[in-house]
Amino acid sequence: MAGRNAIESEHEVVYAELAALKHAVSSVVGSVIAGVDGLLLLHDLDDGPEPHDLAALAAATFGLGRQTGLALRQGPFREATVRSHQGHFSVYPVGDAALLAVLGDKGLNIARLHLEARG
Repeated sequence: MAGRNAIESEHEVVYAELAALKHAVSSVVGSVIAGVDGLLLLHDLDDGPEPHDLAALAAATFGLGRQTGLALRQGPFREATVRSHQGHFSVYPVGDAALLAVLGDKGLNIARLHLEARG
């Protein structure tokens, strides 16, 4: 039972961080925490894209960014952002095994997101 409470407590901390990111950067629609293998760990999306799909896209984005950095000898992956007509999708590493993927609308201040997400 103690192990379960510790996991629930860790999840609460992560959800609080995701809420703080939404509060700090007003055009953030939601976020997912995914493994680098594309498995969904947590999300705070209410509706819209399927969280499992975003987790898989985050892993693919990470893989492409990581390989690009290695091929160009520019060092390890730091972040990647896809800017589309209606919004943004940014991916950040969280340690060695997880990713933070943030979905934002077209009004997103990407520089502010980068500062908040890296912090």
